[in-house]
Amino acid sequence: MERHYDTFKSRNLGGRTIEYLWFGRSGRPLVMFPTSGGRFHENEDRNLVGSLADYVDEGRLQVCCIDAFNDETWNNSRLHPAERVQRHDLFDRYLSEELFPMVAARAGRGDTAVYGASMGGYHAVNFAARHPEQVKRCIALSGLFDNRRMLDGHWDDLCYYHCPTCFIPNMDEGWARRLAQVEWVIATGETDSLVNETRTFTHILRSKGIPVHCEVWPGVFGHDWPFWKEHLRRFLP
Repeated sequence: MERHYDTFKSRNLGGRTIEYLWFGRSGRPLVMFPTSGGRFHENEDRNLVGSLADYVDEGRLQVCCIDAFNDETWNNSRLHPAERVQRHDLFDRYLSEELFPMVAARAGRGDTAVYGASMGGYHAVNFAARHPEQVKRCIALSGLFDNRRMLDGHWDDLCYYHCPTCFIPNMDEGWARRLAQVEWVIATGETDSLVNETRTFTHILRSKGIPVHCEVWPGVFGHDWPFWKEHLRRFLP
């Protein structure tokens, strides 16, 4: 499987050097977010990328593995919650203005898919909901979609606009139509502690007339790498 390690400097993140991995040279681009404490190489280290090797080798899929900087934003308990969400907002700008345009240009096509599990599921869903024109398919497994648990009781407008379970219910018809252009896939196991997040978010999308493919796998936990590896490839390319 063709693999490249690359970097660039982000203007939205103060000139920070961004590291990422790129696999393949043709096919639909897939941006993979790490889990809560993971780095850009986590999905490779855990063999999730390897489980898609045939898709990459056949030219059906290109994979871009990126950082999410959770330890500097949502997971950084030393920061006031207002600063956590401000830092995340800069990350969102970096994604929309720098990372995703680079992915589309490098892939030579604009039908980018996003994937994330657990906290990565939050990133995939939040980005796709805020920037639906940049995402064709959003796959979130065992996802966390309500970020209020990470805000220590703090709440402001910026928190609201980065909480998909809050801002999507209030979208007007125009915005709902934009989100309906995204192919939503939301899934986890029946005994996952976050299973109600999957059910609630699916209900929110459907209540706005937004099609979504939802799966709750019966009798299993689901919130672990073997499950994500098993099911992700079914939803690609």
